[in-house]
Amino acid sequence: MPSKNQGLADEAYAIVQARIIRGQLAIGQVISRRKLAAELGMSFLPVTEALIRLENEGLLESRPRAGTRVKVPTREDVEGHYVMREALETQAAMLFAERAARDERAELLKLARRVDVLGTQANGDRGFYAALHDKLHRLIAEFARCSALCDAINIMYAAAATWLCATPPLAETGHQDLMKVLVSGDIAAAGKAMRKHIRITKEHALRRLEVFFRVQNEYHREYPRTGKKAISLDLLVSDTDIPQQPSSSEQAGLLATSI
Repeated sequence: MPSKNQGLADEAYAIVQARIIRGQLAIGQVISRRKLAAELGMSFLPVTEALIRLENEGLLESRPRAGTRVKVPTREDVEGHYVMREALETQAAMLFAERAARDERAELLKLARRVDVLGTQANGDRGFYAALHDKLHRLIAEFARCSALCDAINIMYAAAATWLCATPPLAETGHQDLMKVLVSGDIAAAGKAMRKHIRITKEHALRRLEVFFRVQNEYHREYPRTGKKAISLDLLVSDTDIPQQPSSSEQAGLLATSI
């Protein structure tokens, strides 16, 4: 039977994980364990256990005398993620084209339309969009009927949840176009379409996250606490332009204050 502390640690873990995935805790935001414990009405121990678990899963990072923050991705993190995505999801797309049932194909066509519609809403809930987008890609793997592949894709998405939520969609019809190929049943075409989709998404993510790479380089030894809140990514870079170098004060603001 789980201990009371373990139950509280699980509760704290679920709360912080949800805030990260929804974008309520921004990339680089410093987390005060004591403030979080006070907010949740818990002792320091279960909160610490929850944050260690999230750190092991790649959502948080910590350093001695610097604290704990939502992980700021490096260029190597992002490029490595997309290498894995291309390999795993291309295989999933090919298996989906071969194995998915008719009703499953119809379900994902509808879901792809919802994802693209949400993606065009300038002031939409980015966390909800990210959750629906992840669901689409996870279901492709699930309907491919390979549990090991599905598990690997789920783990990969969870570890990258923070910065995937920070990168808005590419185009209105991107996922609908992809799913039309996958549901056609052409295995080779499905693999090619998914590979192209992942590579385009990779370039988009690298461009959108460039400002964070720069901040990571400048503040690689400390977690600055200046500024009242994280700067919105949309204020720093458009969908089509390469981001400009932010000022020192803006860079500090990106790695925001504790919750």
